[in-house]
Amino acid sequence: MHSVIALAIMLVTTLASAQSVKTAPPPDVAAPPPDAVKTLSGLASKVITLGTGKIHPTKTDRVTVHYTGWTTDGRMFDSSIPRGAPATLPLDQLIAGWAEGVQLMVVGETRRLWIPEPLAYRGEYGPKGMLVFDVELLKIE
Repeated sequence: MHSVIALAIMLVTTLASAQSVKTAPPPDVAAPPPDAVKTLSGLASKVITLGTGKIHPTKTDRVTVHYTGWTTDGRMFDSSIPRGAPATLPLDQLIAGWAEGVQLMVVGETRRLWIPEPLAYRGEYGPKGMLVFDVELLKIE
């Protein structure tokens, strides 16, 4: 019985350690770097990992993603990673910056998005100011 408890504690510790590494804020969380691409709306993004897909999602698609979101001071406020399961989300029901940014992606791609407040929660609720998300697109429905 004690070895089962010890194994469970070791697994939880290992998972927590791995998750904290994955959800640590990126070094460029405070502002988009010079090589980030900016759209007309003000969304900035940068490809972190190239994808293998050929199709981009449309604004009415549902997507399955892993993601982590930070405020520009490096505080993580949401992530699918600690939950251990990706999220399936309808693009037309998300904040504008997310919907726009994910439509730039293909399956397998990981992209960092710097979403200005007018494309995020507009100061109405949730974290204020610019938000930064790492998004990995796993599937388009």
